[in-house]
Amino acid sequence: MSVLAIVPAYNEAGTIADVVSETRAYVDKVVVIDDASTDDTAETAREVADGVVSLPKNMGVGGAVHTGYLVGTREHFDVVVQIDGDGQHDPADIPRLLAKVVEEDADMVIGSRFLNDSYKEYSLVRRAGIRFFTWEVNALSDLNITDVTSGFRAYTTELLADLSRPENSHWALEQTLEASRKGYKIVEISTPMPPETDGSQFDLGTFLKYPPRMLKTTLKVLLFR
Repeated sequence: MSVLAIVPAYNEAGTIADVVSETRAYVDKVVVIDDASTDDTAETAREVADGVVSLPKNMGVGGAVHTGYLVGTREHFDVVVQIDGDGQHDPADIPRLLAKVVEEDADMVIGSRFLNDSYKEYSLVRRAGIRFFTWEVNALSDLNITDVTSGFRAYTTELLADLSRPENSHWALEQTLEASRKGYKIVEISTPMPPETDGSQFDLGTFLKYPPRMLKTTLKVLLFR
């Protein structure tokens, strides 16, 4: 099984080298998707990664991860692992993601902070947001997952080739809902995620912007996909 790791990164020069170095122990190739960073993220990544794709302008996580998916499908990898560049996700858990793909024939494996106690370290607002969006996906599908907003995931490239290009800001809900409605198998593993990282900002202002945007994203999936 050939495995590509994609690392979406925006202004993460301080952590990207460690993330890439630790990740490459578990995969065949690591590619960093630099989302038009204004610091030295791209330069630092080129010193340690197998490849760096620098986007011409900031696209948001959805645009960055979609670029990584295209690399995985066009280079004919079997599985793509997605891991954040800010150090929030532990690369040592990658083998457990991959084991679910093999042992349970899963098409998408999500690392969940709600299957352990790490979610308790998050603010009440952020926990409420994650729970609400997860409830929405479960209500609109046959899923019973706990952490739809998690960006620590593994996918078969067969699945990725069949998914639409996700929204830049709300890729996780859209992607998961579309995959479920198309009949793909989605499972979770427990993986701790510390909240205090520079790339994981979520405050009340962000939360209040979500409902109208999420409604648009949800309707797009339900009506047109």
